[in-house]
Amino acid sequence: MKKLWIASDHAGFDMKATLKDHLTGLGHEVIDLGPDDDASVDYPDFAKRLGCAVAEANDGLGILLCGTGIGVSIAANKIKGIRAALCRTEHDAQMARNHNNANVICMAARGVQEDVLKRVLAQFLSAEFEGGRHQRRLDKISALE
Repeated sequence: MKKLWIASDHAGFDMKATLKDHLTGLGHEVIDLGPDDDASVDYPDFAKRLGCAVAEANDGLGILLCGTGIGVSIAANKIKGIRAALCRTEHDAQMARNHNNANVICMAARGVQEDVLKRVLAQFLSAEFEGGRHQRRLDKISALE
């Protein structure tokens, strides 16, 4: 089982709670970094909180949700050591891990069915970084930081 951090903005609050319960039920350690209710909040604050936790721990993965997944993805990728990927399909999630060694998955909480998000997340959590030629590319991304 994996150590996971999860956070959202107000738009992702309900789906965050659903996914947290689902992942905990599967035996994962899930650390909820907020928010604690669905009152309006600014997504960069929670993307920063989660991104810093994942980068500092250097193990485990992060899950971010907002209305579209776009805002949290942009914000999280500003944090050194974070490779956040907006994933809408199982293929996106697999490639994010296999080729990009993404350590944060960003997902849309609005307009996407719960079962789809669970399948995308399951693919992200089960996929592994392939290394090889992909490591060279990650090294070049790290050099941009």
